[in-house]
Amino acid sequence: MNSCLLLMALLTFLYACVVFLSAFLLFLVQPMVAKQLLPILGGSAAVWTTCLVFFQSALLIGYMYADFAVTRLRPRTQALTHVTLLACALATLGLHIRANQWAATWHPMLTVFALLSLIIGLPYLALSATTPLLQAWYTNSFHAGWSYRMFSLSNAGALLALLLYPALIEPHVTLKTQTRGFSTGFFVFAVLCGGIAWSVRQTLPEPAPMSDAEDTIRAVSPQRRALWLLLPGCASLLLCAFTSHLSQNVAAIPLLWILPLSAYLLSFIIAFHSPQAYPRWLMVRLAACTLGILGYLARDVHQALPVQLSVPLYCGCLFVLCFFFHGELYRLRPTAGSATGFYLQIALGSALGSLFVGVVAPNLFRVNYELAIGLVLAAILALAVMWDFGVVARLFWSAAALALVWIGIQQARAWQHDALVQLRSFYGTLRVTETHWPPLAETTRTLYHGTIQHGVQLFGNGLRMQPASYYAPDSGIGLALRFCCEGHTKRVGVVGLGAGTLAAYGQSGDDFRFYEIDPLVERIARELFTYLRETPAHADVVLGDARFSISRERGAPFDILVLDAFSGDAVPVHLLTQQALTLYRKHLAPDGILAFHISSQYLDLEPVLGRQAEQAGMRAVTVHSAGDESHGIFVADWVLLTNNEQFLAKPEVARASQPSATRNNVGLWTDDYSSVLPILKWQPRPH
Repeated sequence: MNSCLLLMALLTFLYACVVFLSAFLLFLVQPMVAKQLLPILGGSAAVWTTCLVFFQSALLIGYMYADFAVTRLRPRTQALTHVTLLACALATLGLHIRANQWAATWHPMLTVFALLSLIIGLPYLALSATTPLLQAWYTNSFHAGWSYRMFSLSNAGALLALLLYPALIEPHVTLKTQTRGFSTGFFVFAVLCGGIAWSVRQTLPEPAPMSDAEDTIRAVSPQRRALWLLLPGCASLLLCAFTSHLSQNVAAIPLLWILPLSAYLLSFIIAFHSPQAYPRWLMVRLAACTLGILGYLARDVHQALPVQLSVPLYCGCLFVLCFFFHGELYRLRPTAGSATGFYLQIALGSALGSLFVGVVAPNLFRVNYELAIGLVLAAILALAVMWDFGVVARLFWSAAALALVWIGIQQARAWQHDALVQLRSFYGTLRVTETHWPPLAETTRTLYHGTIQHGVQLFGNGLRMQPASYYAPDSGIGLALRFCCEGHTKRVGVVGLGAGTLAAYGQSGDDFRFYEIDPLVERIARELFTYLRETPAHADVVLGDARFSISRERGAPFDILVLDAFSGDAVPVHLLTQQALTLYRKHLAPDGILAFHISSQYLDLEPVLGRQAEQAGMRAVTVHSAGDESHGIFVADWVLLTNNEQFLAKPEVARASQPSATRNNVGLWTDDYSSVLPILKWQPRPH
C-alpha cells in the first residue's frame, strides 16, 4: 500500500513538473521570437499585440488537438500521435528569421502570423496541448481529483517566465544563447512528456462511445457552455484593452505590458487553485466597485492621474475583474473527466477576445473604444452570473450596464472634441487636433499617436514654417541642420516623419528623405500640415521599416541622418544596435552627423548611444534645450554622433553640448543582445 502511494506521489510530481515546464517554455519563447520580428516590422506595440493574437490562436489549436485526442482516439493512438508531434517539433527547432523582401512587403499582421508559424508553430502547438492533455491522462489513469490544480500550476509557470525574462534573462543572456536554452529546455520537456505519453497507452481506458459522449455534452446546459466561452473571452478582451490603453493613453513605458499580463495570469492561478480560493460574496461587491471606478475614469478622456497612481490602479482593477470572471468560470467547471472540452471553450473565448482587440477593432473603429466595450460586456456578464440572486441584483447590474453604455457614448464625444481627423492603422491610433493655443499662434495643429505628440505646426503671426515642438533652432537637431553644411547643399535622412517638421529647415537644393513605417502618418503630414508642401527643399517619403529601407539605399551619402523613433511605448531596439550603427555609417558622409532624439519621460538612451559611439570610434555629445510654450517649443534631448571636429568646435554647438555619458550597467546593444531594464527612469522627468 505504501509503495503504491509513493508511486502515485512520484507520478503526480512528474506530471506537475511537465505541466509547469511546458507553461514556462510557452511564455519564455513569446518575447524571444517577438524580438526577432523587430528588424522586419519595427518596434511598434501593435507587433506585440498581434503576437498575442497568434499565441492565443495557437493555444486554441493546441486545446482542440488535446480534446480530439482524448475523446476520439484510442490510448495507443493517442500516445503514438503525441510522440510523433513532439518529434516533429524537435526537428523544427533552431530556425531563424531573416529580414527579406517578401516579409517586409506583406501586410504586417500576415507577416507576424506567417513567420511565427514557421519558427515556433509545432513546438508551440505541442506546449499548448500539454496542460489539458496531461490533465485528462492523469484523471483517466488514476481517477484522482487533483487534476484541476494543474491548470493553476501551468499559469504559475507562465507567470514565472514572464517575470524572469525582462528581469534576469534579457539583461544578461544574448538572444542566441536564449534560443539554445529554449531548445535545451524543450528537448527535456519532449523527453519527459514523450515518456508519459508512452506509459499511458497501457493505463488509459478506451474512449467512451460517441453516443455516451454526446449525452455528456447535452447534460451541460447551453447557458453554462455560453459562459464557458464568454467569461474567459471578456477577461482576454479586457487584458488586451487595458494593455493598449495603458501604453497609448496613460504612459508610453516599455515593458509596461508585463503588469496587466501578470495580473491576468495571477487571477487564473488563484481561481483554479481550489474551491475555497474564490470568495464569491466578496468578489461580486469588488467587481461592482471596480466597474464604478473604471467608469468614472473613462468618463473624461482628458483627465490625467499621476502615472504612479494610474498604472497600479488600472492593473488592480484588471485583476479584480479577471479574478471575478475566472472564479465564476471555475465554479461552473465540469467534472475532471470532461475537462478537455471545458479548456477548449476557455481557449476559444480567450482567442476571440484577443482577436477582437488585435484584429477586428483596429479595422472597425477609428478610436480605441475597446476598453469601454469590455466594461459594458463585463457588466452584462455579471448580470448573467448573478441572475439567480434575485430582482435587486438584476436591476443593479442592468443599470450598471446602461450607465457604462452612456459613459462610452460620452467618451466617443470627448475624443471628437477639437479633432480634425481620427484614424487608426496596424501601428496605432492617430489624431490631429486644431486649437487656438498658444494665442500667439492663432491656430495650432497637433498630431498625436495615442497621447504622444508627434508634431506641431503654428499657423499665425509668421510662425507657419518655424520648427516647433522638439525641433527648435537651439535643439540638437536644430544645431546640426544649421551648422553642419555651411556653404553647400545638404542631404538629410529622417527616420520618423511625424508632421514633417524637419522639412522646415530645408533650403533650395537640399534633399530630405523621410522614412516612415505607417502610411497614415504620411497621409496626415501631406494633407493637414504644410511643412512637406512648402519647404524649398526636395522632400520625399519612403514607407516601410527604416533599417530595411536604408539598407536598400543607392543614392549619395547623407550629411545628416536623424533617428526620431524612440518616444513610443515599444522601443525599436533594432534601430539602436551595433549592426544598425554600422549600416548608418555606410550611408553617411565621412564628416556626417547621426542625430538621435532621446526625449523620453521613461527611458535614458544616452548611455546606450555613448557606448555605441565608443565602439565605433565616434564623438558623442548630448544637447539639452529648454522649452518655450508661447512658441510651441518643447524641452528636448538629442545625442549627436560624429567625427566632424569643425562642427563640434562651433561656438553655438560647444556651448550647448556636453560629452554623452556611459554607465557600467549598460552594455553594447547588438542584434543579439539588448535590454531596456537598466535604462528605465524610475523617477521620470516631465517634458
